[in-house]
Amino acid sequence: MKARKWIAALAVGVTLSFVPGASAADVSKDNKAVYNFGSLRTPTPEVARAQAEAWLKSTGKMDAVAFEKIWAAADRTVFDRIVDTLVLGSPDASKLLGEASSAIDVAPKEAPEFLKDAKLPGFFRSNLALAYARLLSNGRVYEESLEVLKTIQPENVSDPAAYFFHRAVAEHALMMKEPATKSITRLLDDVGDAPDRYKMVATLMYFDLQTWKKDEKDLSNIVKLMDNSERRLDLSRAGTKTQGIQKKIVFRLDEVIKELENQQNQSQCKGGNCPKGGSPGNGGGANPSAPMQDSNIATNGGPGNVNEQKLKNLAEKWGTLPEAERARAMQDITRDLPPRYREVIENYFKSLARSQPNR
Repeated sequence: MKARKWIAALAVGVTLSFVPGASAADVSKDNKAVYNFGSLRTPTPEVARAQAEAWLKSTGKMDAVAFEKIWAAADRTVFDRIVDTLVLGSPDASKLLGEASSAIDVAPKEAPEFLKDAKLPGFFRSNLALAYARLLSNGRVYEESLEVLKTIQPENVSDPAAYFFHRAVAEHALMMKEPATKSITRLLDDVGDAPDRYKMVATLMYFDLQTWKKDEKDLSNIVKLMDNSERRLDLSRAGTKTQGIQKKIVFRLDEVIKELENQQNQSQCKGGNCPKGGSPGNGGGANPSAPMQDSNIATNGGPGNVNEQKLKNLAEKWGTLPEAERARAMQDITRDLPPRYREVIENYFKSLARSQPNR
């Protein structure tokens, strides 16, 4: 095992100790990023203060009393004091961070061009971009948070742990498995003073990533799409991208339902005893000749009873349907499905009901 992996194992050993068979070496496996183990750190308060003071003086807006008050607040992190200094010296920074603080109510549609201006001082632009992305991440606006983080380098920010943590959070939420794994690895390996809370959550995210299935029809992957759709709807983003996610959900749900129906029909018609186009007499067909036994699954709807087009139509008008019609439609959709599938589908349509206007 490489030395870096041994040191990483020691660095996160306490965090990983409760997970059987886990090691930091697993986190680093097959990662092609350039590593600088332990070399990325938050600057000391003295160094950070000197950097912030030099930048503030360069703006011509030096307020010695306000600056001293910021850096006397020992209860605030070094990075937070840097951000306060940026706000003190730049109205643009103050406005931008104010908007980001309200992202959960009014989410930005794109990353600000201002943060992409390479002519801005590196200290100012990198740290402001990180502060902005952190606020968006906390507001679950992951797309723009990630876009902003990609415009800066972790070596240029005063809180590299926050950089990799919030990047990993965004990538994880957006179902970007490989990039999220790389960000987590660099947080654990390269940041020498990452807070325990970051390492703990990052490690949990890593192990969650390892459970993700490649099969797009797997229920857990459909749930992730539903969560992403609901998040975007909560942010009032019912646009083309959200509609594309919803189309994927409908298509995959349709595939799952058809697959389950086929499995049910095959299990009830073994040996070719099932009449063409029908189902066993005790299997709960459209016209059963005998009461259905408790051990059998009803198939009154028949194969293809719930198809992609029907799901799509329901999803589009769910918010406008009366409660009684919703109940009937939900019963139709979830008939014969295992409880775990039923719960997922019901929760998805409930989220649509919350996001769509009632007319």
